[in-house]
Amino acid sequence: MSPNILLNGRGLVECPRWHRGKLWFADWTSGEIRILEEANQSRLVLPANAPPLSFDFSPKNDLFVVQSGSSSLMRFDGKVLKEFATLGPGAWNEIVIDAAGRIYVNGPAIMLILPDGSAEKQVEGFQFPNGMALSADGRTLVCAESWAKRLTAFDVANDGRLSNRRTWAELPGPPDGICFDSQGAIWYADVPNACCRRVREGGEMLDEVKVDRGAFSCMLGGDDRSTLFITTAQWFGMDRMNEMAGTGQIVSVDVSVTGAGWPFN
Repeated sequence: MSPNILLNGRGLVECPRWHRGKLWFADWTSGEIRILEEANQSRLVLPANAPPLSFDFSPKNDLFVVQSGSSSLMRFDGKVLKEFATLGPGAWNEIVIDAAGRIYVNGPAIMLILPDGSAEKQVEGFQFPNGMALSADGRTLVCAESWAKRLTAFDVANDGRLSNRRTWAELPGPPDGICFDSQGAIWYADVPNACCRRVREGGEMLDEVKVDRGAFSCMLGGDDRSTLFITTAQWFGMDRMNEMAGTGQIVSVDVSVTGAGWPFN
């Protein structure tokens, strides 16, 4: 499959989210959350501390932003970001929100943040936790462990707590952002191998989309949720973020299996 270029000239683009008929994304180089518009254009929603810069939407359409520098989870009220929960010290990274409004943020641990803002540590001991996704029934949470080259799964209880840690799939490369499809497979982005791959639980590779630079994250969206959006950029390292300016792209391919689960709103 040959991807279509939808947007050129950004920095390190990450965290794609399909929300209310639009693709939202973060630009870590400029420190912004933006919306993709037509004809290679994007619109600024808000500036936010980066890197990292990850966000997701609640069932009530509230926008939550991980602010790693202050170890906080922020809520955007339409005008400013306000602290919603304290995460504790450490480098916090990715976020996913379930159908009940429960929030999961990973970093030194996976934290469960309830709708009242209370936070509870669930599990820790990861080898660089990255993208997270919830299955269509909301009963399985999968976290990408980049340095371990694996996807790690947990059972989700009725109260949102996690248990039964296990390897969902061993991978040939380091996974970054991930998303589920309606057949229970996962698409994952791979930076050094410049591709997105579709994998079944247990590790069987089902499909691959090659890109011409690092693939950082992916999201199944579009009107029928059958478009795979991929954020890509040249990767020079976190200490050379400014050099990525202008190399970031958003590309897309049409796929035959629609998206499912979360992140999605």
